[in-house]
Amino acid sequence: MARNCILQVEDDENDVFFLKRVFDQAGIDCPLHTVTDGETAINYLSGVGELADRKAHPLPSLVLLDLKLPGKSGLEVLQWIRQQPELRKLVVVMFSSSALEDDVERAYDFGANSYIEKPLNPSRLREIAQLLKGWWLGYNHFPPIHQEWKDQLARPS
Repeated sequence: MARNCILQVEDDENDVFFLKRVFDQAGIDCPLHTVTDGETAINYLSGVGELADRKAHPLPSLVLLDLKLPGKSGLEVLQWIRQQPELRKLVVVMFSSSALEDDVERAYDFGANSYIEKPLNPSRLREIAQLLKGWWLGYNHFPPIHQEWKDQLARPS
């Protein structure tokens, strides 16, 4: 599990804090990198500017993507990911407070691998962390991202 990395795209610092906390409690030992808006998420995944150092900002195996973000929305980030030839298979889990049917449907239409409503209850958040650990980080096989793409993304623009 330690070879994988997770990118959390979340603008609410409380949600960031609590997710890190339940990940620690669940024994999730893979690095969790966090960005707070959609544009920075795209820059992170592109490896541009201050995010070009892939040792400090590695490509994730899993993205936890909030729906409502400042600037570019989570759906816009998801759409951008799916338009990138070598990132379109990146595992993206929408992790949103919204349980509106339209939001869920649009996320899947745009290519989300899963859609999880953020729970208000801390014990449910711990349960979600355990399930993420068991399924996505335990049994799931992530698609490879080719080295040429990694090299291309790491090059300064």
